[in-house]
Amino acid sequence: MPVDTTPRSTTWTFVDGDWVTGNPPLIGPTSHAMWLGSTVFDGARWFEGISPDLDLHCQRVNRSATAMGMKPVMTAEEIEALALEGVKKFDGKTAIYIKPMYWAEHGMAGSVVAADPDSTRFALCLFEAPMHTAQPSSITVSPFRRPNPEVAMTNAKTGSLYPNSGRAIIEARARGFDNALMRDLNGNVAETASSNIFLAKDGVVMTPVANGTFLAGITRSRVINLLRSAGVEVREVTLTVEDFKKADEIFTSGNYSKIVPINRLDDQEFQEGPLARKALQLYMDWARATVKAAA
Repeated sequence: MPVDTTPRSTTWTFVDGDWVTGNPPLIGPTSHAMWLGSTVFDGARWFEGISPDLDLHCQRVNRSATAMGMKPVMTAEEIEALALEGVKKFDGKTAIYIKPMYWAEHGMAGSVVAADPDSTRFALCLFEAPMHTAQPSSITVSPFRRPNPEVAMTNAKTGSLYPNSGRAIIEARARGFDNALMRDLNGNVAETASSNIFLAKDGVVMTPVANGTFLAGITRSRVINLLRSAGVEVREVTLTVEDFKKADEIFTSGNYSKIVPINRLDDQEFQEGPLARKALQLYMDWARATVKAAA
């Protein structure tokens, strides 16, 4: 019986000069992206009439495409304008995920494994996705590791990195947890399977230093700067699992859900703490104030 390919929420996609609804068939069995994984994407959010750091997400998808050997065919400014145009197609009641994407249609002449940059295609997909901000989550130390730059395309937000995260989440959920705490090849904490991670200890916030094994996110950077501006000491340092187990509180940052408190790490329970709440409040205040200033 054929799989239903209908999207699970209201969806609009801009591709080849037009907006189309639903899930358009874009990648065929001979497409390079289908069998050799040349896909990159980014993710921004629209909610409450605002889309924080949309410009930075549009810039990053072009950097990711270049890192994967493709040729960006849209400027970041064009992508941003299209995204804001697309938002108007929704009723404005539900948060939206904004996903610009590039992929290669063909392989390079003489070496099909590499993408042909001249065959780069672009699409911008927007779909309804409710926010899950501040909903507590549990994590467990994963047996799987984050790759380093020598063995994977870690400097791009590419779909090819996500199966590793997917298997970590599947393994974690099989043991009763929501997400996985992933380490790098040296055994130090990198991030969760889907978001950057912070701890707080004695009033100081710490987060794994960006070492090329994980994507140091746009929301992560925003949270660090906002906390520092508010007088909170934030350190980017090498952290172990033991450091997290000794923390007063743990929280994650990411574009999809912004700030999420961690209530359990393996057999240790945590309470949502004041610095996680402060990080979320600072972020939302900044996002709302930025829109008012631009109005």
